Amino acid sequence: MRFVKRILIGFGAASALALVAPVAASAATTPGYDGWGPYFSADHRAVAKGSVLVDRQKYKKWYWDKKVVWTKKCFEKHGKKYCKPVKETQKKRVWKWEYKSTFKVKSTLVNSKWSKHPDERYAWETFKVVTFDGHTYYRSFSNKNSYPAAYSFAGKNAKLIFVQVSKGDSDSPERKFGGWKPVYSAL
Repeated sequence: MRFVKRILIGFGAASALALVAPVAASAATTPGYDGWGPYFSADHRAVAKGSVLVDRQKYKKWYWDKKVVWTKKCFEKHGKKYCKPVKETQKKRVWKWEYKSTFKVKSTLVNSKWSKHPDERYAWETFKVVTFDGHTYYRSFSNKNSYPAAYSFAGKNAKLIFVQVSKGDSDSPERKFGGWKPVYSAL
């Protein structure tokens, strides 16, 4: 009876491990290129799609930990011993784990139909990057030709990345905005 129980317990543990192992393996994989798009302008004449690679690295950050401590200082004056409490600051060098993440966005922008209107001859994609400290910055790319154009840019500590596809002239996107679409989220 004892032998049978051991076999059943071993079989149960092995089956539980077989169910949990694929989930743990997928959670431990390093991030690769995640595809996004295709996203269109409002008139569907400009198309953008691509991928994003995020690499998160762990490192030690060293800093000084300061602690205020009360100690007793004694001294002798005129043959008598006097003691009084004195505040001292003690420093200790310690570290903590922090994360640094870098990203690289690759995109392909297609200007599918040429327009007679001069304000709609270029296809535009504008990326909006929001960092962990709350700063926001933009990167824009344009394509006048009918064949696809490839673009890429890189940065660090991105919390959110969005893209907006539109039409415009040679200077800036001006018309047919497709709205902000998600490319990456660290949340």
